[in-house]
Amino acid sequence: MLKNKYNPKKILIVDGYNVINAWNSLKKKSEEDLQVARETLVSYIQEYSKIKGYKAYIVFDAYNVKGCDEKIEDHHGITVVFTRENQTADSYIEKFISGLSKYDEVAVATSDYAEQQIALGKGCSRISSRELIYDLKKFKDDIRKNNKGYIKEYNTMNRLENRIDSDIFDKLEKIRRKK
Repeated sequence: MLKNKYNPKKILIVDGYNVINAWNSLKKKSEEDLQVARETLVSYIQEYSKIKGYKAYIVFDAYNVKGCDEKIEDHHGITVVFTRENQTADSYIEKFISGLSKYDEVAVATSDYAEQQIALGKGCSRISSRELIYDLKKFKDDIRKNNKGYIKEYNTMNRLENRIDSDIFDKLEKIRRKK
């Protein structure tokens, strides 16, 4: 007898403006140009979700925007949601997580205490905005450290440019490029 196996998904849901306002550099960007701050957050979440294996959703509310309809966009694998008029990101996220399977691994990134409690009550894990920022910075630092090791290794290899005079190397390089 064959049983259908459900493949649980790893899902990250980010309260966009909550994270932007908790992150000093993004908050400063948002004061100058909100669109740039949103795009920067999306690019950070793209990196983070790839590293952690999440399918990511970023929710921006349009609570005070008159006549705004819900808009869902795909940004290179990240789903960005702009809620409709008079809908908060909190209510959208609550409805969204209610529709997911109980087997999915869902994390909600927000510093809103009430939203965290709702997420926990629905079986999701919560990531505070500060934790998310810390994790992102840590992963970026780790990647930089790893890349420095590769650069150092490349520079110490037994390569021609490391063994001959730089003038001779430049002349050989010019000859090579002419052909």
